[in-house]
Amino acid sequence: MILTVTLNAALDVTYEVDGLVPNSSHRVRAVHQRAGGKGVNVARVLASLDAEVLVTGLIGGGAGAEIAEDLSRAGIPARFGAIEGTSRRTVTVVSGDATVFNEPGPAVTAEEWRRFRGLFRELCRDARVVVLSGSLPPGLAPDAYAELTEDARTEGARVLLDADHEALRLGLAARPDIAKPNAAELARAAGPGPVEEAARRLLAAGPAAVVVSRGPDGLLGVTPDGSWAVRPPRRLSGNPTGAGDAVAAALARALHSPGPLDWPGALADAAAMSAAAVLSPVAGDIDPSAYRAFLQEIACPSPQPPR
Repeated sequence: MILTVTLNAALDVTYEVDGLVPNSSHRVRAVHQRAGGKGVNVARVLASLDAEVLVTGLIGGGAGAEIAEDLSRAGIPARFGAIEGTSRRTVTVVSGDATVFNEPGPAVTAEEWRRFRGLFRELCRDARVVVLSGSLPPGLAPDAYAELTEDARTEGARVLLDADHEALRLGLAARPDIAKPNAAELARAAGPGPVEEAARRLLAAGPAAVVVSRGPDGLLGVTPDGSWAVRPPRRLSGNPTGAGDAVAAALARALHSPGPLDWPGALADAAAMSAAAVLSPVAGDIDPSAYRAFLQEIACPSPQPPR
């Protein structure tokens, strides 16, 4: 089973418009509202591929109830920890590209965190892979993902960490199996410079591997044994907000397989899944036919020796 963790779950609202013009009114072509947050989006992609997945995290208030109800309607299993505050909402405006407004989320108390860690350790006993992704809500210490990584590894689960700022930097020391920053997150965590050099600095901080999402430039995977770069077949127009979550879903599925990870195959699969996600107007969805087509077009990358 793959367990996805969304500590700052959200009720996502997506508006589709013809064009986004500051300081003006817009006619909305379509509105989508459903449970979101990066870990929830990862779970949706995995569920669409018939992977065994369970969602956990923290929810509260009316928005939290809507998040739980939406996942239930979608047939995606979930066991959340309850908090006193009300879960956040996010708004994404899609007009060929995407503009996102993220609320900070509710404050989490020390007691709520203690209770959640107990639930998390229980769920990890049945998980082969744990995906820790997204922002931390107010009230949690920046080493929260480091604590969860240690809990998951104690229970024998592999861990993928997709975070930013101090949550990423401190989480690396707990030695996740894969750290998956995008290019901007990588620069904040490892400093400026060529992407591969920055990724190797991040690798030295503890994870077994680093995979960098580079938008239209594709993915870079870096391990102690070498590196692999893979690009999408063409530049795509659409909603890129769920592309990184699709990459995390593909990598989690690869980690779930027993034995050593097939890096060329895993990265080609992740690139195809990411490209298919861009074509969907809503984060957490992929176009299955586009995914299969992209998978045929994207060549498995050749390894480059470590520098």
